[in-house]
Amino acid sequence: MMRIETLPQEFKDAQLALKRLEDAGHEAYFVGGAVRDMLLNKPIHDVDIATSAFPEEVKNLFNTTVDTGIQHGTVMVLDYGSGYEITTFRTESTYTDFRRPDEVTFVRSLAEDLKRRDFTINALAMTYTGEMVDLFNGLSDLQKGVIRAVGDAEVRFTEDALRMMRALRFSAQLAFDIAIDTQNALKKLAPNLEKIAVERIRVEFEKLLQGEKSAQSLEIAVRDDVIPYLPGNLQNWNLTPLISDLKLRQGQHHQVVWAHLLSRSSLPVEDMKKFMRLWKTSREDIKAVVMIAPIARQINAANIFDLYRIYSYRKELLEVLQLIGTDTQTIENIAHLFKTLPIKQTSDLAINGNDLLSSGMISPGPEIGRMLKKLAHAVLLGEVNNTTDSLFSYVEELTSYDKN
Repeated sequence: MMRIETLPQEFKDAQLALKRLEDAGHEAYFVGGAVRDMLLNKPIHDVDIATSAFPEEVKNLFNTTVDTGIQHGTVMVLDYGSGYEITTFRTESTYTDFRRPDEVTFVRSLAEDLKRRDFTINALAMTYTGEMVDLFNGLSDLQKGVIRAVGDAEVRFTEDALRMMRALRFSAQLAFDIAIDTQNALKKLAPNLEKIAVERIRVEFEKLLQGEKSAQSLEIAVRDDVIPYLPGNLQNWNLTPLISDLKLRQGQHHQVVWAHLLSRSSLPVEDMKKFMRLWKTSREDIKAVVMIAPIARQINAANIFDLYRIYSYRKELLEVLQLIGTDTQTIENIAHLFKTLPIKQTSDLAINGNDLLSSGMISPGPEIGRMLKKLAHAVLLGEVNNTTDSLFSYVEELTSYDKN
């Protein structure tokens, strides 16, 4: 049996929780992504614990707990600084909606619990002392770099169709291949993705696009007809340029990957908004992406007003330009223009809305905002210096002109 001689600090911090469960006569193991990431020498995030103790037994053993998912056997324990989710071993019945089990049954068997998990690399468990429990050859698949469903791939994907997106996402993130039987099940059952909430698919798709091998995973999604069952009619797009770009990048912010995707489309701005809404993205993401993508697509026609308008997203724009293969000189020129803008936002003006009101030249209401925009444009064009006297003189000139 493989044993980890020196546990990372994240697991050491959680050992007391396992020890308390074991001292009370229960089995307890570290499980899930934290164990996998430790073995891959990747950053460890949430440390999860699985136990033979039933939820009420867990709650009776610890001082401070929160029922974060009590119906599924999960209790958050807060006794040791960080919160640790402790989940009772369980089995799951049929999934008539392809998303959630119809019934969860608590059991005392680790083997029963692990065999319901999605992939072998996620079905590893580790004891308090660092001994690995590997019932499905997950260690071998980690070593070989393979994403393989636990047991029958068709059964796993029928239970929860989102696991198909997770297979593609893990393949992209970890630069792993997908086992043939798992790929075959993916191709056969892809239509079931239509039954999954868009929000859940979006999370996996974003992570896929951010992964080291995103191009490889997207190619699989195209080849195995997964794309038609994702939002936004992506099957009608020419994804070849995007896939080509993705072979040269990794790890961008999620707004960058969406802006990159749309910059490689032929969608007009209004259709970009509709596309992002179909994916149930946030208003802030829609705002950012719909500003970045059109400018990236027509960067040689961009003017100083475009750069001023998009200044808050300058970093994201420059990253997208790199992704789509914009020449280095153009990128450097754009970066220089960002640095030399006379103002970056309206608040950089030497006068503000209150100053305009106090001057008596502008009435309260929307005219104040319109005047500030006019002043910003004039400063950007170099028509007016950004000083109090110059700006007030310009306001007086404009208001006098309007009165005449």
